[in-house]
Amino acid sequence: MKLGCEVTISRQRRLDTTPGPPQNPAWNGTERLMGPQEHKIERRLAAILAADVAGYSRMMSQDEVGTLRSLTAHRAIMDRLIAEDGGRIANTAGDSVLAEFPSAVDAVQCALDVQEALAQANQDTPEECRLQFRIGVHVGDVIIRGADLLGDGVNIAARLESLAEPGGVYISAATLAYVRRVRNLDFDDLGPQEIKNIDEPVHVYRVRASASPPLGSVQGTERAKSLPLPDKPSIAVLPFTNMSGDPEQDYLADGVVEEITAALSRIRSFFVIARNSTFTYKGKAVDVRQVSRELGVRYVLEGSVRKSGCRIRIVAQLIDATTGTHMWAEQYDGSVEDVFDLQDQITASVVGAVQPSIRAAEIERARRKRPDSLDAYDLVMRALPDVWSLNRDANVRAMGLLEQALKLDPTYPLALSLLAWCRGQRAVYNWSTTIEADKREALRLAETASTLIADDPFVLTVLGAALTITREFTAAAKMLDAATRLDPNSSWAWNRSGYLRNYLGDPETAIQHFERAIRLSPFDPMVFNSEFGIGSAHFIAQRYERAIEFFEKGLISNPTATWIHRNLAPAYVFAGQPAKAEASVRKLREGYPDLTVGAARTAMVFQGEVLDRICEGLCHAGLPE
Repeated sequence: MKLGCEVTISRQRRLDTTPGPPQNPAWNGTERLMGPQEHKIERRLAAILAADVAGYSRMMSQDEVGTLRSLTAHRAIMDRLIAEDGGRIANTAGDSVLAEFPSAVDAVQCALDVQEALAQANQDTPEECRLQFRIGVHVGDVIIRGADLLGDGVNIAARLESLAEPGGVYISAATLAYVRRVRNLDFDDLGPQEIKNIDEPVHVYRVRASASPPLGSVQGTERAKSLPLPDKPSIAVLPFTNMSGDPEQDYLADGVVEEITAALSRIRSFFVIARNSTFTYKGKAVDVRQVSRELGVRYVLEGSVRKSGCRIRIVAQLIDATTGTHMWAEQYDGSVEDVFDLQDQITASVVGAVQPSIRAAEIERARRKRPDSLDAYDLVMRALPDVWSLNRDANVRAMGLLEQALKLDPTYPLALSLLAWCRGQRAVYNWSTTIEADKREALRLAETASTLIADDPFVLTVLGAALTITREFTAAAKMLDAATRLDPNSSWAWNRSGYLRNYLGDPETAIQHFERAIRLSPFDPMVFNSEFGIGSAHFIAQRYERAIEFFEKGLISNPTATWIHRNLAPAYVFAGQPAKAEASVRKLREGYPDLTVGAARTAMVFQGEVLDRICEGLCHAGLPE
């Protein structure tokens, strides 16, 4: 279906403070711009709370000293609650307060806490003397300049506050999309409201705390029997909310959910609830903790879709449904030319982001378990950060944990595959004196895993990687192509496919595959490895300055990856930078005191004239032959 608009997607930063994989930015990780006067400007997605005192000028004119005294006491309460709920006060002017929060749920919770606390503080105060705040909460894009918050997101929050009655909390539809399933609240729909200096009306809701049970599949007060959590990451994708105000657009929201559910289902390490079960919650304000109990899942993905003319916005958020904790949130904006193509792109982005977020949460959960209660799955989760660090000492730790897991369960395909990849690392990064034996063992372990589960994308990716390092390139291509067909959202499968294309002498295809890997999982700890892969592709194509750019970028992302200097030093040589080449080799020898050009040639998978060029560069840079 063509709508005559070019497809573009822009992604906003994550919204929460939940720790992610190594190298993930925190919730306030931002795009940083420098202005003419070198003032740092930051842009991010945030939940904004705006508050002011109703009738402040009138009260000041009647009793200036008493009003200021009351304002000081009320502000002390408000400042404390903002800090307790994880907020940051950005601006205060007279009777007004502007604060930002990492989560919409935290912002609305704080607004309700403030109104409740101030109501209690006012109990003994005559009604005509009471200071009552009006509060507005909006989730949107903001600009930070120093400590100030600017932009449309701030303007909308301030306008919502001005619409609210004394003691009231008004929120936007964008905020409602985040909080409706996490908090058991009632909302009065006030409809679209014209907002000064904002082009489109903003749909506004009044928040009312409610003690009534949330709607769901449980009728009355009878509580459904809780289902046990599976022994693997479990997730339900709830129906996305159609925020367009047009029931005809339901198909778009439903289509996105179906695609995401299907994509997650291809990840064999996930337990994914089928669409038919999750759609029983459509149109109902359910508590995610209830969803966790009723469906037996740990994680819930929910979101909203808004289409206006040729513009479309999709917001998605991942929640640990056992606790109601927000883990991750993203906003996707686009101009729609082909709505289904846009849907596919967004699905790939969401799934690529959800995978590392869930993996990080599972790793953290395993870390919190007592050592004497660890099972094979927990040991694998503990090993994962070390597996992906591509560091010699971490590799040793990971192998120890994986071998313990296999003692508990010798037929655990994930443990076998990860151990195979660790043995492969020992070979290709010159961490072993038995390189050929490690390559053979990596292939044996990978083949064993594939006999246990022949159509798992991760297992096939490891097998393809093992076949690559043994230079069985035709078989490797077959495995990696199968892996990307089964799971087109696997960042690591595209990463390994990129390396294979480099070794086959096809650097342009390799760059495309590495860029796809980065786009699918931009905060993944393996991003530096894809940057290194792009650098290798430029080296192959004799674009040495570009190669240096990406090698150096990879080292900035992971300074411990000393092995990158095996390729960076030759790039410096052929770019005419001999001093930097020699310094690079010195760095290489700090990590590998006994390394020679011959040993590097044995470990690396490059072949033909490319391998000869690398070794020639290492010789010129001063590495012993």
